[in-house]
Amino acid sequence: MQDRLLEKSDWSALIPHQGAMCLLDTVIAWDTTSIHARSDSHRSIDNPLRSDGKLRALHLCEFGAQAMAVHGGLIARAAGGTAAPGFLVSLRAVELHVARVDDLPHALDVHAERLLGGESSWQYAFRVEHAGVVLASGRAAVMVAA
Repeated sequence: MQDRLLEKSDWSALIPHQGAMCLLDTVIAWDTTSIHARSDSHRSIDNPLRSDGKLRALHLCEFGAQAMAVHGGLIARAAGGTAAPGFLVSLRAVELHVARVDDLPHALDVHAERLLGGESSWQYAFRVEHAGVVLASGRAAVMVAA
């Protein structure tokens, strides 16, 4: 994967998540099969996924899913098109290694790798790290909206 630093303004229009719900800040690198994004939104007091003042580790799956969406959008744009909207239909083999993430001091590194991709569905593996330590990992399947 080559470094292809992209600020949010370079890719945010490619995904449906807008405003505070767009959890990623920067794309560090991407290629045709994978993406590395970074986020500081886990520390934001107005993160829309917080409840009782906390952001639980389960929500790291959404960070992974958004990296997948950005990746799909970047691939479609590179091919001269736009990505079809999709729906997250399953999460598998999810492992959470912490209970919450709002108290972590550094940025989150979000990685996603496309395992399978067709016209009607995609499967990705994702992992979210903090300071080089894996916080969450798993696989996700997305079906293209009909």
